[in-house]
Amino acid sequence: MPHPSSTYRVQVRPEFGLQKAAEIADYLADLGVSHLYSAPLLTAAPGSQHGYDVVDHSRVSPALGGAEGLDLLRSALTTADLGLIVDIVPNHAGVAHADKNPTWWDVLKNGQKSEFSGFYDIDWSRGRLLIPVFADKSDAVNDLRVEDGELRYFDKRFPIADGTGEGTAQEVHDRQHYELVNWTRGDTELNYRRFFAITDLAGLRVEEPEVFDATHAEILRWVREGIAQGIRVDHPDGLRDPGGYFTRLREAAPDAWIVVEKILEPGEQLPAWPVDGTTGYDAMAEVNGVFVDTGTEAFFDTLDHHLTGGTTSWQDLVHQSKHAVATGSLAAELGRLARLVPDVEAAPTALAELAACFPVYRSYLPSGARFLAQARSEAGRRRPQLIRVLDELTGRLRNPGDELAVRFQQFTGAVMAKGVEDCAFYRWTRFVARNEVGNDPAKFGVTIDEFHETAEQRQSEWPAGMTSLATHDTKRGEDVRARLAVLAEVPGDWTEVVRRWTRVAPLADPALAHLIWQVTVGAWPISRERLQGYAVKAAREAGTGTSWLKIDESFEDALRAMVDRVYDDPALHREISDFAGSITPPGRSNSLGQKLVQLTMPGIPDVYQGTELWDHSLVDPDNRRPVDFAARRELLGRLDDGWLPPVDDTGAAKLLVTSRILRLRRQRPELFTGYRPVFAEGRVGEHVLSFDRGGVVAVATRLPVGLSRHGGWHDTTLSLDGHSWTEVFTNTGYGGNRLSVAELLRTYPVALLVKE
Repeated sequence: MPHPSSTYRVQVRPEFGLQKAAEIADYLADLGVSHLYSAPLLTAAPGSQHGYDVVDHSRVSPALGGAEGLDLLRSALTTADLGLIVDIVPNHAGVAHADKNPTWWDVLKNGQKSEFSGFYDIDWSRGRLLIPVFADKSDAVNDLRVEDGELRYFDKRFPIADGTGEGTAQEVHDRQHYELVNWTRGDTELNYRRFFAITDLAGLRVEEPEVFDATHAEILRWVREGIAQGIRVDHPDGLRDPGGYFTRLREAAPDAWIVVEKILEPGEQLPAWPVDGTTGYDAMAEVNGVFVDTGTEAFFDTLDHHLTGGTTSWQDLVHQSKHAVATGSLAAELGRLARLVPDVEAAPTALAELAACFPVYRSYLPSGARFLAQARSEAGRRRPQLIRVLDELTGRLRNPGDELAVRFQQFTGAVMAKGVEDCAFYRWTRFVARNEVGNDPAKFGVTIDEFHETAEQRQSEWPAGMTSLATHDTKRGEDVRARLAVLAEVPGDWTEVVRRWTRVAPLADPALAHLIWQVTVGAWPISRERLQGYAVKAAREAGTGTSWLKIDESFEDALRAMVDRVYDDPALHREISDFAGSITPPGRSNSLGQKLVQLTMPGIPDVYQGTELWDHSLVDPDNRRPVDFAARRELLGRLDDGWLPPVDDTGAAKLLVTSRILRLRRQRPELFTGYRPVFAEGRVGEHVLSFDRGGVVAVATRLPVGLSRHGGWHDTTLSLDGHSWTEVFTNTGYGGNRLSVAELLRTYPVALLVKE
């Protein structure tokens, strides 16, 4: 089965269910995509807005429209000649509402004798299954009650094992296979594997054939019956044996397009799994980075030092954050590891240090043993007193058959995600355009040569992997990052205004303040409510002035006051508007450039919902806001009537670029089968990023502020092969061996040339 030409991610959720998804099928077909790419569709926990907390793997979520809704979607997609890519969650299941998850309910009721006891990764050697739900008070157990043959704790329901229902609620509770405990004990004493530190998501054992079969039967039926043609696999790093899992999945779906949410660190290679590639965070880092001026890094180092009063390396901050996670919110998982080394007193300390020093999310032994060696070396450097223990542990940790090694690999991925994505990214804020999933913020930008090298490698090794510019997990929308990239071209201007703003509206955490000021200008204009919501979430993720577990009301009040100042101080509001306005035009140039590059580079491009127009979303839930498809449909109709839009607030220019590339990829896939760098000639040639995919040449402007300082393109040219070419966006013909870049980019900062 051929892979997609492109996909369009739709956040199917209760407010935008399967019927509404079906209603946009014709629009997506007109846009040019080949497949709708949906959020998870199986039955999730009540009220779920994302679907990653599946409670019943056997049926489509009734909240989304159920089986009838899926039939509607299938019919609409078939009529529009579109396919379907589905998102699946093999690592964990939702257990917040035990009564909604039949397998979890049975485990709670019958313990190890349950037919589903092997479904979940539970350490039964620790005694009863701990469920952290009680409020943080000593007499919380008094709020338990027996009702309708169940134990109830406020709105939480729990089963009662047969023959154990007599007596007081506490007496009944004490006879169960589970123990309800204070919620604060979840991070330290839990005896089931979780998704990261979320106690409501219990780890599944899909390495067991019966668990794989039960959790995948419905999805695989969709593939067999042609309802779905592809699968996106969520969080493979949590699995016990990712390679074995993908082998089994490929055997069950031999013709499906399979992409995996594997986050690769820069330079890391995807294991040779039987899949088509990643979900594109690696491509995102490359595309975003090539639009950043790599020559101004020192300015931002100096500014960061001035604002924060100190100098912290990214590497040291990552180590600090990861170590805090390993010994804090993931202490229960660390304890489970340490119990596998009962005769080594320093095992917990050494294992935490190794996890904090691990340079990537995880290894897949025997592949990736070199990362363990790097972690051992760095851990020994930081903690020389542990060298003997580190050597003893690494001897076991590089053995794929050792249970310690298996679980350590699952552990390091969670430590990386929570320590870096959800903490360090909010603390190290010198230039947040680069603080994004799959990127190393210490790498300030990407050179043209580096971009071409990685693109050629992608074409050679993973030509059918997904590429992305935004997802439901990105920290900032693609156009926020594109605008923030402009700051690297105006470091002096940015230094001047942000130093003044921090004096006008001070905050006790200057690094957090710098993050918020960058986000403010990157997303401007932004409502007070959205910016307030983002600021509080960012502060709690950073965990310096306040946190999710220990909310500091006084700090958060001061933070809200700072944000209020943005809107209530007329002079400050005007200056922010003026500065944001000054970087918006070059930011839009970057937006169009990175969109062109991502949609035309090697790989299968995904368009995150709504991003065919300007999208200045922030981290979730902000990036899951409703999309106005009616407005997009109307603008697309105007474009098809011949309108050539300006690069203005409507975003229609971005819709033009997006739709014309997607249509070309769908209609003429043979044009996108190779990769050759094309280099511009002339004194400002470094401001052009161009490549030939095998009959179609993409041309993008980079560093537009610097280009304007040079006075434009002057004598810059592109050397092509002498054929006649048609520029897709303007429908203009060109011929000859040399094309003037000034002529080619007269209307838009990007161009797409098709060989005639």
